[in-house]
Amino acid sequence: MTQRAAVIGGGVSGLATAALLAREGYDVTLFEGRERVGGRAGLLEESGFRFDEGPSWYLMPEVFDHFYRLLGTRADEQLDLVQLDPGYEILYEPRDGKPADRLRVGATRAENVAMFEAVEPGAGAVLEEYLDSAEEVYELAKRHFLYTTFADLRPVFTREVRGHLGRFLGLLTRPLDRFVRRRFSDDRLRQLLGYPAVFLGSSPFATPSMYHLMSHLDLDDGVLYPRGGLVRVVDTIAALAEEAGATIRTSSPVTRIATKPIGGGKPSVIGVHYLDENGEEQFHAAGTVVAACDLFTAETKLLPPALRTYPERWWAKRTPGPGALLLHLGVRGELPELGHHTLLFTRDWHGNFDAIFGKNPSIPDPASLYVCKPSATDPSVAPEGYENVFVLVPVPADPGIGHGGDPHVERLGDAVIEQVAAWAGIPDLADRIVFRRTVAPGDLADRLGAWRGTALGPAHTLRQSAFFRAGNVSKRVTGLLYAGGSTIPGIGLPMCLISAELVIKRLRGDVSAGPLPEPLEARA
Repeated sequence: MTQRAAVIGGGVSGLATAALLAREGYDVTLFEGRERVGGRAGLLEESGFRFDEGPSWYLMPEVFDHFYRLLGTRADEQLDLVQLDPGYEILYEPRDGKPADRLRVGATRAENVAMFEAVEPGAGAVLEEYLDSAEEVYELAKRHFLYTTFADLRPVFTREVRGHLGRFLGLLTRPLDRFVRRRFSDDRLRQLLGYPAVFLGSSPFATPSMYHLMSHLDLDDGVLYPRGGLVRVVDTIAALAEEAGATIRTSSPVTRIATKPIGGGKPSVIGVHYLDENGEEQFHAAGTVVAACDLFTAETKLLPPALRTYPERWWAKRTPGPGALLLHLGVRGELPELGHHTLLFTRDWHGNFDAIFGKNPSIPDPASLYVCKPSATDPSVAPEGYENVFVLVPVPADPGIGHGGDPHVERLGDAVIEQVAAWAGIPDLADRIVFRRTVAPGDLADRLGAWRGTALGPAHTLRQSAFFRAGNVSKRVTGLLYAGGSTIPGIGLPMCLISAELVIKRLRGDVSAGPLPEPLEARA
């Protein structure tokens, strides 16, 4: 008899889980509370503009390709991928009325080694060693840590891993900032190598230097972009899930996970309760439930206290990634001053991160921030004669900051636009904005159920990485599993795809440390 599975949440991890479960032979129904799937990777369409609502970097391309191959296809069949050159640009806070310094990160390792050497004599050779180390650690992570459920540590700690334990210990206990500072003197290069910590929901002062592996992704492998935006990843996976037999129900928020005592042991899931299009509660029977929504919401809102593996007291001891102030801007005319990806870095580097993650959180002023202009590469995301601009400002994870439309939040948005205009040399930027939408941590908490309004999930500190991160199976309810950025292996679109694969491995009892064979073949 075909097993029935319910997936809660239509973000990338939920869609990917539904697709793999359907291919595995399950009768799958996915429940998404909003009108459109995508979650944090949603789509905003307005006045001819198409905005990615969240993720906008396409890194770790081999992880995407592996996932698509599990489903019997390839990334290059599903997506029109473009190599960005430059990969991204960095603007450094202006000094003494002078224009901002600008560095361009190239599409190849050789270009970036030359750029480092031009900024700091001798730094090119040091970068070569740094990237060799980053690549080695990254490949080890893929072989032994990213694709494992940690249900059995023996396949993880192989002879190869044990041979690196001394080195790993140093990389895990030394923060990234210190690791970088020992090798480079120029603050601009230090910031360039430290900022990837933000992609991990943390700061370079708290992220273990193990994550210097992130620099392999952009400085070595380069940055890609799927035409149509990152939402194309969402659309293709949703289509593949349905093609495999999954049913996707939007506007169907799950209200609780249903369980039933089984003998004298722990309860088992029997399905989910959800609201239909008329707002009436319905029941969907399922012997397997995967909560691919925010883990905090799943545990504290959909389960009774006695059945929570991660209750509120557990979350009280965890560190959230940053919240975000997001601006989606439609701008009249061209903006050659901005590339596809542009980072703005402040001089007070430590103060910027202390404001976000310190004991007395506040919104940095000025802030290090990120600007995406996909219309630099893709004319389909904006009307002719206009630019599509997305701005992300990391802020404290605090829904109390407010919502888009609140007067004080919009004033913060005004200040961000002024900062981008001044640093990039676009004095009339504010006057040329024809469309604007602001999103703040309160919106992320309300729309996505995001814990503390974080834009990413729990930060990748030492205590929240690898087997220290929340696991992907309930300890108190049989048949309940988890997927998404809150659980293993972590934050980011590639990690969400892997988390879906880990659901399959958990259900199979597969404790291997590497990725599953391609394509995914249903169990007999």
